[in-house]
Amino acid sequence: MTQTADNTPTSSGKQMLSEQVYAYLRDAIMRGDFSPRDALKPQDLAKQQGVSLAVVREALVRLVGEGLADRLPNRGFAVPASSDRRWHEIAEARRTVEPVVLRMSIERGDLDWEARVRAAHHRLARTPPYLPEEGEYYTGVWAEAHRAFHRTLLEGCGNPVLLETCDRLWTVSELARRWSSHRNPDRDGLREHRRLEEAALARDADGAAEMLVQHLTLTAAGLTGA
Repeated sequence: MTQTADNTPTSSGKQMLSEQVYAYLRDAIMRGDFSPRDALKPQDLAKQQGVSLAVVREALVRLVGEGLADRLPNRGFAVPASSDRRWHEIAEARRTVEPVVLRMSIERGDLDWEARVRAAHHRLARTPPYLPEEGEYYTGVWAEAHRAFHRTLLEGCGNPVLLETCDRLWTVSELARRWSSHRNPDRDGLREHRRLEEAALARDADGAAEMLVQHLTLTAAGLTGA
C-alpha cells in the first residue's frame, strides 16, 4: 500500500483498501454470513479488517448504492430486510421491463445471438448450483452463468440503454434472488431456464415473455412471509 511520510495511506491506497473491504462485505452478505436486518457496524468492521472508519464507510456507501445494505437514520448501516417492500417493487419493475426487451430481442436477434443463447444456456445447465460438501447454495460460478444466460437472452434487442436498465435492476435484485432460492430449494430452475431458451430460439415471443414473467414472479413469491 502506498503511504505518505507519516504512514497515512495515499488516496490510491485508500481506494484499494475500500475496494478490498467492499469485496469482502459483498461476498459475505451474498453468502448469507449476515442475516436480514443484521447491523453493519463501521467501528467493528474497521477493527476486524484493520482499516480506518473512512475506508469502511466508503465501502458501505457503495453497498447501499447496489441495494445490498441500508443506511438507517441515526442508526448506521444494516443488511436489508428480506420482507422489504422494495424487493417486490424491483420484481414488478423487472416483470414490466424485461419481457418487453425479450420480445425485442427475439424479433431482432440474428443467428449469432441464437448461438450465444444456446451456449449460455449450455453453460448454465452444466454448472452445478450447489456445493453440498461445503454447505454452499448457488455458488459464484453458477451465479455468473445464471446472470450471463439472462443477459444474453436480452442482448438481441440491440438497445444499450435498455440493457443498462436491465443490468441495474439485476444488480439490485440479486440479493433477494439468493434469499428466495434458500427458502425454495426444490424449485425446478433447470426446467424454467430450458423452457425460456426453447421459446426464445423458436422465436415464440409471446411464450417466452410469459415464461419470463412467471420466472420472476416465482422469485418474488419466495420472499413472501420472510
